[in-house]
Amino acid sequence: MKFRIVFILIAVVFLFTRCNQRVTPQKTAFLVPFTKNVNVNPCLLPSDSLQFFCPVRQEMVNWEEKDVFNPASAVKGDTVFLLYRAEDTVGKYHGTSRIGLAYSLDGYHFHKREEPVLFPDNDEFKRYEWEGGCEDPRLVEDDQGTYYLTYTAYDGDKARLFIASSRDLRNWTKHGSVFGKAGDEYVAMWSKAGSIVCKEVDGRMVATKINGKYWMYWGESNIYMATSDNLIDWEPILETDPQKMELDTMRKYTTAFKSVFSTRHGKFDSELVEPGPPAILTEEGILFIYNSKNSPEYGDKQLAPGTYAAGQVLIDKDDPTKVLGRMDDWFITPDQPFEITGQVNNVCFVEGLVHFKDKWLLYYGTADSKIAVAESSSSIK
Repeated sequence: MKFRIVFILIAVVFLFTRCNQRVTPQKTAFLVPFTKNVNVNPCLLPSDSLQFFCPVRQEMVNWEEKDVFNPASAVKGDTVFLLYRAEDTVGKYHGTSRIGLAYSLDGYHFHKREEPVLFPDNDEFKRYEWEGGCEDPRLVEDDQGTYYLTYTAYDGDKARLFIASSRDLRNWTKHGSVFGKAGDEYVAMWSKAGSIVCKEVDGRMVATKINGKYWMYWGESNIYMATSDNLIDWEPILETDPQKMELDTMRKYTTAFKSVFSTRHGKFDSELVEPGPPAILTEEGILFIYNSKNSPEYGDKQLAPGTYAAGQVLIDKDDPTKVLGRMDDWFITPDQPFEITGQVNNVCFVEGLVHFKDKWLLYYGTADSKIAVAESSSSIK
């Protein structure tokens, strides 16, 4: 009898713990589930018919012949726009990257602009962008309708986080490094992946201030932060706690930046973490979708070594450096043939997110070769 009572008490405690884990407020704020639209995927493919006169090479190139992947997205009126990374076959760093533009009236079937809209040129930024190119865009707009695009400038040796602005998504003004006014040491270091905090307003991703500043998540070995007054000039947030003064050994930083969160042993996000689409400010907090890589040595053994999958984090809306909750597992991972095999195998890399026709559409690169879409009917406030 005593044994039965003890067993029942243990079972009650176990069930209570399990229920608490499943109904925590943080989990209800995540944007899940997403379903891959197998009827349209991949929704964007490379083409060997689109030509562009490269101002640096001084010749025509098939600028997206090799691969298209890692898109940013925006809703403008009744149209979804993708700004996507495209590679040719002639650049010595796996092909030179340029940013192309495509549009869709349903979010699934896209028409491409014939020429890229952002690319290496004979300008003041050539030494940073040639001949690796312009990579991995992320996109927001301000409340006046000006678009701001963070992207990676790659010279073949080092990635640097750059920014450009536009009124129409076609004509872009380059502003150089996001850290250009913060100090030469920040421009010289490896940096990438800028996710600016925004609000979703009738489908538009509008950058929003918190405590009088714009905020941006960046980095890949850890998630760091920066603030800005104008969406162009950003100041990285440094670590001030002497007990947390750890240098990033992956990128050999000599400055200790404040880390919002990092990798986890035994998980899908064990080797690196990197921002996904623009982070969204909600009533529950800041919803931050991030990409990750699975470590072959100390990662999730159920995933292939090196798998890129995505997770979600909820961050305090009043303190954008404070994590409130984090998904235990990925919400999207490679399982389709074109996600498993390509330029880089086993990759789902998310960068574009829009709310369009009562659905969330998530656009992602597959195996660094094609672009696909996943959708969710869930809602966030």
